[in-house]
Amino acid sequence: MAGHGTEEHPHGADRLCEAGDRVYSRAVRRGRVPRTDAEPVPCLLDLALLHPDPDDMDWLVPTSPQEVMTRLLRGVYDEVSESQRRVGSAVAAFEWYAGLGRQPRTLTTSAEGSAIRVLDGLARIQAAMDEATEACTTEVLTVQPGGIRREAELTEGLHRAVALRGRGVRMRDLYTHVARHGQGLLNYLELMGDAVEARTLDEVIDRLILFDRTVAFIPANADRTMALELRHPALIDYLVTVFERLWRLAIPLTAPLPDTGIEGISHREQSIAALLAEGHQDAVIAERLGISVRTCRAHIARLSETLGAASRTQLGVRIAQVGLDGHRPPPTTALTGPDRGSPSVR
Repeated sequence: MAGHGTEEHPHGADRLCEAGDRVYSRAVRRGRVPRTDAEPVPCLLDLALLHPDPDDMDWLVPTSPQEVMTRLLRGVYDEVSESQRRVGSAVAAFEWYAGLGRQPRTLTTSAEGSAIRVLDGLARIQAAMDEATEACTTEVLTVQPGGIRREAELTEGLHRAVALRGRGVRMRDLYTHVARHGQGLLNYLELMGDAVEARTLDEVIDRLILFDRTVAFIPANADRTMALELRHPALIDYLVTVFERLWRLAIPLTAPLPDTGIEGISHREQSIAALLAEGHQDAVIAERLGISVRTCRAHIARLSETLGAASRTQLGVRIAQVGLDGHRPPPTTALTGPDRGSPSVR
């Protein structure tokens, strides 16, 4: 985290000055530092990286690195969300200006002549999807985020799926692993037969529907009342590449999920552990894996018990030690002992 710094310490927690880096690192290693150590680096108190020890005000204790990381990621997430909102507004505004002085065009003419089109409202989205369905002759690729698919979601586009199947169009769908537990999805796949092939991943990108590798639909806002219709060849090629790479990583719905190789840790808990290691909050983890926050916290509690962690910070350490953060654990780290979950720490 070392970086530049002046007497005013003009930096954030993601780029500490060299003096601040040394003091904060010492505090994390030792658990606390004398208040006098922090006097040359007021940035650590200003950024809430150090705070007074309630048992002895002459000492300062560090904010856990995991909490700092969560704080930073929350700020980045907010910035990205705001940027996405501004992009949607800018595209909508440009479309309005571009239409000034022109005669109103039909839906078909607009779709053929626009590389990026904003669809505002569910009725307009459904009409554009129906039009793309009618023109589709070869394949449909979809990414469906979230957890167990509700019956209403599955029946919403059922008429399009049936029409596509009738014309011999092949469909490939990507879901999260959680969707495997929904009976509605299993019923839908049984109805569609060989026309649909489904695979699952721990987490997927936001919703995507691609028709014949020529037109794609993606959400343009959080509640999905706006969508973007994309026909630019470069954008389509990029989205197809993203889909194909996710497809290769995904597991066929008919195949069981692989064992984690760690006794007492389920596949879902392994996914949660990896996201915890990245510093994500419970609500973000739940959303990305398609489960409820309550279920997510129950899995975290099981992880803590299995790994013998007494606190959230200690859980992060245990996750790294056994390699659940996505990195290979050191040779001396293993899950051993009669408690089935206490990793050896040397």
